[in-house]
Amino acid sequence: MAEAVYILCALTSLACAVMLLRAYKRTGTRLLLWSGLCFVGMVVSNVLLFVDLVVLPTSIDLFLPRLIATLASASILLYGLIWDAS
Repeated sequence: MAEAVYILCALTSLACAVMLLRAYKRTGTRLLLWSGLCFVGMVVSNVLLFVDLVVLPTSIDLFLPRLIATLASASILLYGLIWDAS
C-alpha cells in the first residue's frame, strides 16, 4: 500500500506542476512559474523517495539527495515569493 501512496504523490505533484506551468505559459504570471518549478522539485523528491524505499536495496540510502531536492524546491518557491513581493 505504501508503494501506491508514493506513486500517487508523485503523480499528483506532476499534475500540479503541469497545470501551474501551463497557466504560466498562458498568463505570464511569475508566481505561477515559481510554484510550478517548486512542484517539479517535489516530483523529483517523490520519485527519489519511491526509488529509495521500494526499488533500491536497503544498503543504498538516498536520504541526502531527497533532502536536497526538497530544499531546492522550497527555496525556489521562497525566492519567487520574495522576488515578486518587491
